Amino acid sequence: MRLALYQPDIPQNTGALLRLGACLGVPLDIIEPCGFALSDRQLRRAGMDYIDPEGYERHADWESFRDRLPGRLLLLTTSGDQPYQAFGYRAGDTLLLGRESAGVPQEVHEAADERLVIPMRPGRRSLNVALAAAMVLGEALRQTNGFTCE
Repeated sequence: MRLALYQPDIPQNTGALLRLGACLGVPLDIIEPCGFALSDRQLRRAGMDYIDPEGYERHADWESFRDRLPGRLLLLTTSGDQPYQAFGYRAGDTLLLGRESAGVPQEVHEAADERLVIPMRPGRRSLNVALAAAMVLGEALRQTNGFTCE
């Protein structure tokens, strides 16, 4: 299981997701360019001392990330067609989250193997990207018995 961030805008969310990945043993892919200077100082503010330099990989752009993707790409999107809690996850899946300000472009949307949605009350747009990732990752790890960190 992996998490991937497409051109993240907010360093605090990226730091929180690095911390989540470090705590749960889930690697994180960061697809650049970011909307902020991607530095240890920026990320450490939210990730604290949990950030593991081995726990994330930076990719210069979408193409370089896509070329190295090991398994299925599952996009978390408000325009998804599959509720996340009804989906069957596999250990090699990558959960992709879009930019906080704009999601992902159509090309990336179409490249996803599945488009997952978090059901919400009518009139609500979206959750914070770090909260959405934690919810879906939790279900994916539960289904794949991935909560056995060593």
